[in-house]
Amino acid sequence: MSHFADINWLAVVLATVASMALGMGWYSILGNQWMAALGKTREELMPEGKNSSMPFIIAGICQLVMAYFLLLLTRAIMDTSAADIQILDAVVVGAHMWFGFLMTGMILNHAYQGQKKSLTLIDGGYLLGVMIVQGVVIGLLA
Repeated sequence: MSHFADINWLAVVLATVASMALGMGWYSILGNQWMAALGKTREELMPEGKNSSMPFIIAGICQLVMAYFLLLLTRAIMDTSAADIQILDAVVVGAHMWFGFLMTGMILNHAYQGQKKSLTLIDGGYLLGVMIVQGVVIGLLA
């Protein structure tokens, strides 16, 4: 249980911030393609009077959870302490989490929802980037 007691919260928070910054860049560049793949307009996504900050708050919380579990799982899989996590270890664990859980779950849901493959590629590519960026930050700081 010592894995839960010595969390490097600075690494977790900075990994969250870094992955949120990646999202700003990713969706700034691919925003129009993403909305076309989604089949929605900006007005449909953010109607007047709706709290436009809520999706970002939810994203931040979710990415904080992802960073926390990436740190925990990297330590457990590599059988190491927080101080001994290497960048490559965290990136490899993150890439495996992406392929084994994030991408497969997204493909499954998007297939049943009838979503365009381009939406899956845009969102899936972003989540791979999240796992890599968080892995690098955690590997550097944890």
